[in-house]
Amino acid sequence: MSTASASPPAPSSLRERKKRRTRQLLVDTSLELFTERGFGNVTLDELCGSVEVSKRTFFRYFTSKEDVAMAPTQDLWLTFVDVLGTADLGPADRPVLLLIQDTLLTALDRTTTDDWSHRVLLSRNLAERTPSMDAHGLHFCDRTTRAALATLHRRLDIPDPADLRPRLAVDMVVAAFHVRTL
Repeated sequence: MSTASASPPAPSSLRERKKRRTRQLLVDTSLELFTERGFGNVTLDELCGSVEVSKRTFFRYFTSKEDVAMAPTQDLWLTFVDVLGTADLGPADRPVLLLIQDTLLTALDRTTTDDWSHRVLLSRNLAERTPSMDAHGLHFCDRTTRAALATLHRRLDIPDPADLRPRLAVDMVVAAFHVRTL
């Protein structure tokens, strides 16, 4: 059971729903095109043309082709950091690893859809074959880990930046997420 605060999502406006649909269409179309033709063989113009949006619209949602192709996993981890910032910390003696585990489970509940695992698989397969995606993923992972650690140190009042407990807990959860079953 998750200890993070779970409030029902606010009703979204038509504009917000359209924005979410456009963003999701960009993700789905990019993963489809990149998988079929290869990441380097699809231009941003072709991707935008397939979705019938301008490059300007694309850049409202994503910073690069790598960013859109890695969105399924990045969305999860960005939600994780957000939830970590507001999660109920529980008792003072609660192990940090349990807090992080519950936070990840809450983030999964909030971000996953029926096709999410398929999108993540496509994205991860592309990253394995595409050095720029792999580098983008490593950079994103580093930024997100730093944000999670800063949040843990602040929320758990851990003044010593050399305290390795938060780092080990975050690393364990990230490593577990990256393990692939055969």
